[in-house]
Amino acid sequence: MTRFQKIILALVILFGLIQFIRPDQNIEANQSRNDIFYKTDTPIAVSTSIKAACYDCHSNNTVYPWYASVAPVSWILANHVNEGKEHLNFSEWTVYSAEKRQKYLLEIVDVIENDEMPLKPYQLLHKDAMLSPDQKELVMRWARDQKAAAEE
Repeated sequence: MTRFQKIILALVILFGLIQFIRPDQNIEANQSRNDIFYKTDTPIAVSTSIKAACYDCHSNNTVYPWYASVAPVSWILANHVNEGKEHLNFSEWTVYSAEKRQKYLLEIVDVIENDEMPLKPYQLLHKDAMLSPDQKELVMRWARDQKAAAEE
């Protein structure tokens, strides 16, 4: 066996072995009672848009594509989801203080307005996450209205 063949064989074995190192998946069986849309009268167009564009990284329920089972992609996705949830978790919305919810509502408007979220690579792989201008405006208006209502 040549040196090149040994290297290829070692890489194939290594790739096979890393498949056994699996991060926990972010899948919650039922919608949390703390979820931002749990028992609310949020317009369906708003909740659908936010769930399509944000929930995979910012909730306790990620919908995983087939390639999420392959290491090291699974590790990268787990890291992105964990970072997203650390920043904002829609499934834990009612646990946040009123002040923090106000801050997050402003951030929702800001990141949508500046096209910072959802991330471009995510949009390339998830076409339904690309919000139309009308959807963006609808979500931003909803977030502003929620903030104003909470201030009253």
